[in-house]
Amino acid sequence: MSWVIDREKWLKWYNYIKKTLSLTFEQDQEATNFLSELLKGKNILNFNDLLSRFSKFRKAAVIGAGPSLEKSDIVIKGLDEFTVVISSDGATSFLIENDVIPHIVVTDLDGKVQDLVYANKRGAVTVIHGHGDNIERLKSYVRFFSGEVIGSTQVEPMPFVYNFGGFTDGDRGVFLASHLNIKKILLIGMDFGDIVGKYSKPWLKDSQPASEIKRKKLEIARRLVDWIVKEKKLDIEYVKT
Repeated sequence: MSWVIDREKWLKWYNYIKKTLSLTFEQDQEATNFLSELLKGKNILNFNDLLSRFSKFRKAAVIGAGPSLEKSDIVIKGLDEFTVVISSDGATSFLIENDVIPHIVVTDLDGKVQDLVYANKRGAVTVIHGHGDNIERLKSYVRFFSGEVIGSTQVEPMPFVYNFGGFTDGDRGVFLASHLNIKKILLIGMDFGDIVGKYSKPWLKDSQPASEIKRKKLEIARRLVDWIVKEKKLDIEYVKT
């Protein structure tokens, strides 16, 4: 079990998020415990291994599924070999369409699962997140991941499941990059606006206005990114396309 982020600082954020979105600690912890059980016997990568693997990388590109992602193919293909590519859930489908396999995928399994599994089989380390709303997805899909995986939570860690901080897949990718001791982070397709990109959910055919709950989540994600930037003294660049 491991807290990667400072426990007391994160729990202050978690309590704010919980009140804002009416989450329950008990359901989030239930999902975490269940994920820990599901990961037994999988191809587990521990956090120290992750640190070692990416220790020589100078930059990270965190790829979100916002509407600007659709125009980001040239930028993404132009990333150099010293940039860790961290994909946020549904953005993985866009990357695969453009023949890019990310180094790391951060997901709560509500993207196109066949693409997430494909990226995992092709070498992407998959950070699978457990929370109160995705227990059924964990039950259905974790078994398909045969490549390297690591678990994440927003509450108390369990074996194989770490707390990196972060709430949505996108901002959790930024938190993860910061814990890999990478200071220069590019944000691509991370729009934090009122429009949801079509890669956010498998059933979307086009971008669409965000629901009230989605706008709240995006605002939380934006605030969390602003906080971790100051906390870790990160050099963040929002890549516009």
